[in-house]
Amino acid sequence: MPAVVVVGAQWGDEGKGKATDQLSSQVDYVVKFNGGNNAGHTVVVGEEKYALHLLPSGILSPGCTPVIGNGVVVDLEVLFAELDGLTARGVDVSRLLVSSGAHLIPSYNRTLDKVTERFLGKRQIGTTGRGIGPTYADKMARVGIRVQDIFDEKILRQKVEGALVQKNQLLLKVYNRRAVDVDEVTDELLAYAERLRPMVADTSLVLNQALDEGRTVVFEAGQAAMLDVDHGTYPFVTSSSATAGGACTGSGVGPTRIDRVVGVVKAYTTRVGEGPFPTELHDESGERLRSVGGEYGTTTGRPRRCGWYDAVVARFASRVNGLTDLVLTKLDVLTGLEKIPVCVAYEVDGRRVDEMPPNQTDFHHARPVYEELDGWSEDISGAREFSDLPDAAQRYVLALEEMSGARISSIGVGPDRAATIVRHSLLD
Repeated sequence: MPAVVVVGAQWGDEGKGKATDQLSSQVDYVVKFNGGNNAGHTVVVGEEKYALHLLPSGILSPGCTPVIGNGVVVDLEVLFAELDGLTARGVDVSRLLVSSGAHLIPSYNRTLDKVTERFLGKRQIGTTGRGIGPTYADKMARVGIRVQDIFDEKILRQKVEGALVQKNQLLLKVYNRRAVDVDEVTDELLAYAERLRPMVADTSLVLNQALDEGRTVVFEAGQAAMLDVDHGTYPFVTSSSATAGGACTGSGVGPTRIDRVVGVVKAYTTRVGEGPFPTELHDESGERLRSVGGEYGTTTGRPRRCGWYDAVVARFASRVNGLTDLVLTKLDVLTGLEKIPVCVAYEVDGRRVDEMPPNQTDFHHARPVYEELDGWSEDISGAREFSDLPDAAQRYVLALEEMSGARISSIGVGPDRAATIVRHSLLD
């Protein structure tokens, strides 16, 4: 059985949760391998809508084991609040596994995240202020706190003390904030230890054994390719590896075990936060996409910036992820448009550029080169076969497929779990 990686192929919020949720009913494990509670998934099951922030979407599928991998940074307060919320709604959360190697978000990193962003002024990155970036920075600086550390009070206290040596100097002397007390942070983290203990495992071992036994594993990315710390629109990116390669480093499963890589794209493009966005619309068309598409962040509630589909971005995402398939979401949002522009290339300093510019300056100044495709007016929310779509909608999908570097295997035509057209199985 396959190991499938699901990644965002734009700037996030593409509907990865729905794509993973569709797969999770057929798989044994769903693994979140990067990010933290700075990105959310909205999953609609029947009449119920679930907003997930830290948990893998597989938590909603009976029989599927959800896993938080070592590449994730975990806010324990958020984790247990989310688990309690699902339990109150009758969802069984007892199968959750958390990697002993995942890093924890201590309260002082949330403080630093917020004050640092304010200090940047006009150079703000657009962080969610949840301590994600500072925690990844601690990880790389080797002063981070891992899940396993809270089961040894002496080790935990030493690590918190070591991390605060420099951070308290920053808080006091640069940001004019009070110093953080070592005992306060230590006690705060220790309070979660016994509740967390039954969930903690060597998840790398668990997942590799599962693949050895022929079980199916889906790896679910947070954020997206254009927010990847290496390959995205740096510095306006997240702090983790959101591309398919991150699935290996963030889970402890080797690259030779991955069978399929699925990219999720909207039928248009959105972005939250700062940074370049060539197809962004500042007119009525952009407002229409935001309104009809419900383009507000699951985690932050921030209105998303909206623009037309960018095939250059899609080709780039296909290349850096090695995509085998695309899942196209929110096609229904385009219903009612007479013409639909698609960005097929950029104009940079008077010359046409067909692929992603290799430097940030060119990308910042890139202007979209559009081709217009015919729209449609028919309601497509009930379509379940590709042939059910109006001819113009079919041509739109096929045109995007040809431009984007991978086959479009699934098409979302509405928010519900069942509102999907499957052209090719993602598991075969």
